[in-house]
Amino acid sequence: MKTPILLAAAMFAATTATHAVEILNASYDVTREFYTDYNALFARHWKQKTGEDILINQSHGGSSKQARAILDGLDADVATMNQETDIDILARAGLVQTDWRTLLPDNSAPYTTAVVFLVRKGNPKNIRDWGDLARDGVSVVVPNPKTSGNGRYGYLSAWAWAAREFQNDETRIRDFIARLFKNVPVLDTGGRAATTTFTQKGIGDVLVTFESETLQIARVIDPENFEVVHPSLSIAADAPVAVVSKNTERRGTTAAATEYLAHLWSPEAQSLAAKHFFRPRRVNKDDQKNNLFSEIELLSIDQAQGGWDLAQKAHFDDGGTFDQIYAAGR
Repeated sequence: MKTPILLAAAMFAATTATHAVEILNASYDVTREFYTDYNALFARHWKQKTGEDILINQSHGGSSKQARAILDGLDADVATMNQETDIDILARAGLVQTDWRTLLPDNSAPYTTAVVFLVRKGNPKNIRDWGDLARDGVSVVVPNPKTSGNGRYGYLSAWAWAAREFQNDETRIRDFIARLFKNVPVLDTGGRAATTTFTQKGIGDVLVTFESETLQIARVIDPENFEVVHPSLSIAADAPVAVVSKNTERRGTTAAATEYLAHLWSPEAQSLAAKHFFRPRRVNKDDQKNNLFSEIELLSIDQAQGGWDLAQKAHFDDGGTFDQIYAAGR
């Protein structure tokens, strides 16, 4: 028979051996389903590699709102955002390493997507390209560019189309953007809220959002009522990830958080990204055979705007181009 001291030691050892490592992933709002599946995949990988259980919690919202939440104290171990400025702001605050882009492949963005259109079945307003969004009688649903990376990609994709269409005539570009946003009845704070407005509340003729969201709806959730339209061009929406090292060092979760992000480049995780209609960095033969993604001209943010720093300052900082155009059109 064990003495009380030995029994207590045995109980402590058993508790320690089965105690789950716990991390929090703060992500943007249209990745819920992907990360739910990825978390299960990674938990199996972590268990096999370390013998430990791991619990992965999720927090979702507009990408910039999530970055602000981390700045304000959200105890995230990893940030999985949809634009690099939302991680740069964490790096400037000392929460993320300043060289975060170099710590993983592909500038630390494991997949990409594009901004496309979701329309109602049969496309009754005959919406084909960005120019159609500024027509009279077309109601457009798009997330708010001030609070959502999704919204910023949509705005900048429309700007890139207009820059080409109007040969960089800024007066005509601004007029086009003003007419487009005059057709927007409500600016939701994030991509998933905009999807709800369009698909469940029945507002709008077209939803401007990430391709991953539109394909999920039109191919899986409700193909009877919606279809996808790919415009002539869009901006490649890379999805950067980073360890929130200031939090993980304090919590003792750096190893788990680092492995959690690195495993996103594994073949099984890349295939899972494709299954959820994100464009993976490593395309396998099955994904190529299934031809999941339509051809579309994708511009980088560097090609379209000279990088995110310039785009943010010019368009989305307080008093920038978006504020000027939107205020003038109300």
